[in-house]
Amino acid sequence: MTHLGYTLPALASVAAVTALEVVWLHTGLFRRASYWITMLIVFGFQIAVDGWLTKLSAPIVIYNPAQISGLRFPFDIPVEDFLFGFALVTATLLGWLSPHRQRDSIR
Repeated sequence: MTHLGYTLPALASVAAVTALEVVWLHTGLFRRASYWITMLIVFGFQIAVDGWLTKLSAPIVIYNPAQISGLRFPFDIPVEDFLFGFALVTATLLGWLSPHRQRDSIR
């Protein structure tokens, strides 16, 4: 039986950070070219490092197959790693851009 214990939280993290921006913060981050360029840079380095760590021919990091979707791209990288990477970087940038944070720092 597949539990997808890594896949479901990865999907939830993307949904949560996207909802945070779209529903509450409204920073305009997703409309900025600089954000998407940043994500390309992050994913470029993630592919290089994660590809080396998770390559099936000689893995350093091994995932329980019952906990992931089994989709791997490129270089045997579980797609869940990209979902968590997106959520982590986006949440960090939203924290920096948050109008609530800026307002609170003025006080």
